[in-house]
Amino acid sequence: MVKHTLENGVRVLVEPVGHVGSVSIGLWCRTGSADETPSEAGITHLIEHMLFKGTARRTAREIAEAIEGRGGNLNAFTDKEQTCYYCRVLASDVEVAVDVLTDMMTGSLIAPEELEREKGVVLEEIKRGEDEPGDHVHDLHLQGLWPDHVLGRSVIGTGESVSSFERDHLTGYIGRRYTGGNVLLAAAGNVDPVAVQRLAEEKLAGLSPSNGSVELPRPATRPGRDLIAKEVEQVHFCIGTEGVGVHDDDLFPAALLDGIVGSGMSSRLFQEVRERRGLAYSVGSYNLLYSCGGAFTVYGGTGLKTWPEVQEVVDRELAQLATDGPTKEELDRVKSYLSGTLALSLEGMSSRMMRMARSEIHYGREIPLSETLAKIEAVTLGEVTELARRLFAPEARRVTAIGPF
Repeated sequence: MVKHTLENGVRVLVEPVGHVGSVSIGLWCRTGSADETPSEAGITHLIEHMLFKGTARRTAREIAEAIEGRGGNLNAFTDKEQTCYYCRVLASDVEVAVDVLTDMMTGSLIAPEELEREKGVVLEEIKRGEDEPGDHVHDLHLQGLWPDHVLGRSVIGTGESVSSFERDHLTGYIGRRYTGGNVLLAAAGNVDPVAVQRLAEEKLAGLSPSNGSVELPRPATRPGRDLIAKEVEQVHFCIGTEGVGVHDDDLFPAALLDGIVGSGMSSRLFQEVRERRGLAYSVGSYNLLYSCGGAFTVYGGTGLKTWPEVQEVVDRELAQLATDGPTKEELDRVKSYLSGTLALSLEGMSSRMMRMARSEIHYGREIPLSETLAKIEAVTLGEVTELARRLFAPEARRVTAIGPF
């Protein structure tokens, strides 16, 4: 990886991979819903939408055609701590791709008439999410788990907050957060690092050098039980606890614990809940990892009559791991699974670009694959068992479910 920092703090990361014909490019901003005030809920996500709606040089259609018309793809996402605008193009189209992404970030018109239309789009997106209990339950779960912390808020905001935004709200937020110290341009593939650095100097040197980042306190988790009655066919549930953050010492034990509990078809919950008992089509677990902490969540969907049995199975599996820990065979299997999954993912340029950018954002440096693989391999049975004992205490859990109660 080649790293270059502009005078205003914009970081440029390039990983040349000469044997491919494409390049994945991401223009990142270290801002998300965690940086919003209560009255700004959802503004980062709305800005992401608006940056596709036209600049002084391109209409919304011309932005899309500039990339898709060359066979590439263009998209974006907003998370709680980051926003990313990204594309994948042929190696010959790197200059156009960087020009489009940087034009979107620095030259968006945020036209009032477009804003009104896009607010309507986001309001429909909010309604769609609420109509899909398998998705909505995850947002409700975090709101209940972290009710007093910004990480508990939904990225998309609320109907009330989104409806209230005017152009000045968006431009003010952009001026505050889309600054040199928060912006990062990353590219992986068949690309010349010097050319990307030159483009970054040309397109991004005008950004303000400030960053305005605030270190967040660790979220305090609130255990409890929240059952939401709705006319649906299944009980859609989350059973969760406190987790770990990206800077915690037990980051890798947490990844292995997740693999043992519910990540993948060979995990305990998939085998017990779906394969042996046939209680659910979808069941699994995941870690949410943030700069100041995290959450561990078991999720799934089951019938109202089988909901008590699913809870019993989850309780038993978590308690067993907290008491006895995993077997050596389980730990070795999940180590191989995680190592193999990571290595295979890096055959794609988009995965390389995103891993490189996130490493820089969280740790300020490149994390070599060999270092990650070594840390996975070094995790012991005792470390995983101790983490399970700390996280899986019954009194520390929160249960959130939407169902025909």
